[in-house]
Amino acid sequence: MSRKSLKQLSETIKLFEEWSLEGIEVSDPGLKPYISVKPVLNPHSGGRHEHQKFKKSTINIIERLINNMMRHGRCGGKKMKAASIVRNALKIINLKTGKNPIEILVKAIENSAPCEEVTRIVYGGVAYPVSVDVSPQRRIDLALRHITEGARQAAFGNPKTIDECLAEEIILAANRDSRSVAVKKRDETERIALSSR
Repeated sequence: MSRKSLKQLSETIKLFEEWSLEGIEVSDPGLKPYISVKPVLNPHSGGRHEHQKFKKSTINIIERLINNMMRHGRCGGKKMKAASIVRNALKIINLKTGKNPIEILVKAIENSAPCEEVTRIVYGGVAYPVSVDVSPQRRIDLALRHITEGARQAAFGNPKTIDECLAEEIILAANRDSRSVAVKKRDETERIALSSR
């Protein structure tokens, strides 16, 4: 296949046959190599990246969100159920904002990825908290984890569905709203790290 026909093919491929992944830019230069928005029809790689270092950065960001939805509870190990929740959440985001939901998700990850955190260093039998920079891969992992945790907490004991809660959490994080659980956790982590510099 020629380069031109490959480009045309990638333009026709839409995620869940609804949203195009073309033209989505990651504005944070540190996260750019680690957020993959390459075109896929169905975000299901079957864990082919599992045993290779840094290979998960080549997996589409939507699949990584789906995998984070499969934690203990409602979707534990049920990938199709998690994919359905994420698809519905993306539809809700599209209806509420009128923009490409993948673009909103990328913005939410950028806004909720902590830059610094605290580690403990034991020196002479005494433990000191020390501020350290967070690697880009871990920043994305933490952002996705906090976004999905926030959605699960909001849906627990609430008449709202988890789809609506996930969509709301992503929109709030994209706007850097303090009501977002992920943004709150980022601010708290960075505040503690700042005090132990």
